[in-house]
Amino acid sequence: MSDTMLAMPRCFVVIPTLNEEAHIGALLERLMPSAERLDLTVVVADGGSDDATCEIVRAFAAAEPRVRLLANPRKLQAAAVNLAVAEVGDAFDCVIRIDAHGDYPQDYCDRLIEDFVATGADAVTVSMMTKGEGPFQKATAIAQNSPLGNGGSKHREGVAGHWTDHGHHALMRISAFRAVGGYDESFSHNEDAELDYRLRQAGYRIWMTDRTIMTYYPRASVLPLFRQYLGYGRGRAKNLLKHRAVPKLRQMIPMMVLPAVAGTALAVIHALAVLPALAWIGACLAYGILIAVRERTSLGPLAALSAMVMHLAWSIGFWLQLAGIGRRRKASIHPATEGLAR
Repeated sequence: MSDTMLAMPRCFVVIPTLNEEAHIGALLERLMPSAERLDLTVVVADGGSDDATCEIVRAFAAAEPRVRLLANPRKLQAAAVNLAVAEVGDAFDCVIRIDAHGDYPQDYCDRLIEDFVATGADAVTVSMMTKGEGPFQKATAIAQNSPLGNGGSKHREGVAGHWTDHGHHALMRISAFRAVGGYDESFSHNEDAELDYRLRQAGYRIWMTDRTIMTYYPRASVLPLFRQYLGYGRGRAKNLLKHRAVPKLRQMIPMMVLPAVAGTALAVIHALAVLPALAWIGACLAYGILIAVRERTSLGPLAALSAMVMHLAWSIGFWLQLAGIGRRRKASIHPATEGLAR
């Protein structure tokens, strides 16, 4: 056996699911060639789907012993990964996290493992490209792929491979994951950034690969998008509070959206109170027009609207969490993972 083969880690894939009947079958089909090639076990951790998700996975598992269905009573993605590591992690070196509602190249797992071996990293993260199908989803994707929607986040832009503090979670060394206690299950959003913070504080290294990428499909209408970013804002504030960290500039700017919008109520006292909100709206619309011209798309103004929905929802969630309104429970670990931290 070659030295390269000896260096290859044993990996398993975990796919958190909840009502993913439209996607899970095709995703499993796409993963099987690499699962065969790399000797991967694929664990689908389902959070109580009431559609045909579990039936599809069971049928797939009956024909393909590499696939396993695991019940995730806590529903959250963080809990799904924790549970999968607790249940099957002893037999593996690394866990690869796959999102059920994403799209992946055929060699996705290959490239992750190769970079893991080449760099000696404790975690390998990826850039995320967003795509859409209908007009609003396409516009939201345009916004999320631009600084208007992502604030210049490097794991949205597909920059060259580098050591980083955070990226979209892909592959993690199980010993490092366990050493810091896994995901904090009190986080419904931003659990990946929170875990990356603890990994970095403990001295573990995170590599952002440029050799592969995942594709994400955003929410297709305004209300689900608003709810998603409300959760993101809460998660970011919770992360900062937990670790007593200082927000980055790209986080400070959307923080000010809610105060700017709320300040328009003072227009009854002085008309200038509307200027901060008008400046925000104007900046978004101007960037939307720039996108329309630069990318030759009529969806630029709609992308600006999507960005405003994201900014406002994020800001509301952030300030609600800071104010303690509707806060979630304190940090928790799934009972099956207790005792993993050391």
